[in-house]
Amino acid sequence: MRPNPTLALEAENVLGSGPFSGFGNSETTLSVTQNLELWGRRSARIDVARAEAGAAMVRRDLAIVEAAGRLALTYAEAEAAQRRAELADESLSLTIEDARAALLLVEEGREPLLRGIQGESEAAAARAAADEARAERDAAFARLSAIAMLPISVTAIQVSLLDQTPLASRDQSDRPPAVRVAEAERAAAERRIDVERTQARPDISATIGVRRFEAEDATAFTFGVSLPLPLFDRNRGNIDAAQAEFRAADARLAGARQDARADRAAAEARLAASVSRVRAADAGVSSAEEAYRLSRIGFEAGRISQLELRVTRTALVAARAAAVDARLARVRAEIDLARQDGRAPFEGTQ
Repeated sequence: MRPNPTLALEAENVLGSGPFSGFGNSETTLSVTQNLELWGRRSARIDVARAEAGAAMVRRDLAIVEAAGRLALTYAEAEAAQRRAELADESLSLTIEDARAALLLVEEGREPLLRGIQGESEAAAARAAADEARAERDAAFARLSAIAMLPISVTAIQVSLLDQTPLASRDQSDRPPAVRVAEAERAAAERRIDVERTQARPDISATIGVRRFEAEDATAFTFGVSLPLPLFDRNRGNIDAAQAEFRAADARLAGARQDARADRAAAEARLAASVSRVRAADAGVSSAEEAYRLSRIGFEAGRISQLELRVTRTALVAARAAAVDARLARVRAEIDLARQDGRAPFEGTQ
């Protein structure tokens, strides 16, 4: 938008003494003054405004990507907390079953009384762990409800994010959102230099008006041009400051490009490692389940001790917990890579 004109009303030779005691010899002028915005002032300020608007739009896109990643991570953490609570309940059930089996062997005289006491102690510890896991689950659900701004609190996770497999193909763009933001800010800083340079030139304003002469009962037009003389202030300081800001923005852009390449390589490596970790964790769960099944059969038959059964049960619980942690790590790696690509995590998979 162009600058607004200035409307002025002036009255001269009024309310004085002698012949100027009233309004009979007054001269009244109504004028309009408009800043002409010469020397490229208008185009320079429009260019810098457009550059700043473009930078704001890129920052908005980056904020959307970051918000999607934050929501996905909170969702995955809530799902992981739900699975840990389920694993804790299952571990409690297994511990109670093993304790009951140990008590039966104690009653039959095949195990000492100490084994029964140990079984009851393990069951009590498993109950405490289950209560803690349920509390963590409820806290994770509350965080998810708050971040997602849901009117009703989350009580269960129905659609799994931990089991989602990241896409194999990736956008190998050299301009991730952080780099695009730095580029837009550099462009805006460059445009500000032009604005400050135009400020050093005279700011010309034109005036047109009409003047009323009461004594002669006549009217005439007035014209005028005004401009400041750049004798002392030539805006040198602001130009130097704008150039320094441009150099700083250029350095930030170079740093953002270096960081983007390093971050992308790290994110790809973490994602590949997390995918392998998930496969290894799933294989470990299968082996631990089979080991516990065989050890339970052997324990009930009296061929292995309660200590060996406890070891295999502990290994099973740890393997299942490791599988949950591996999937959560895969989600985190996908979120990091999605941020580099400028997209939502798991975009296109669900």
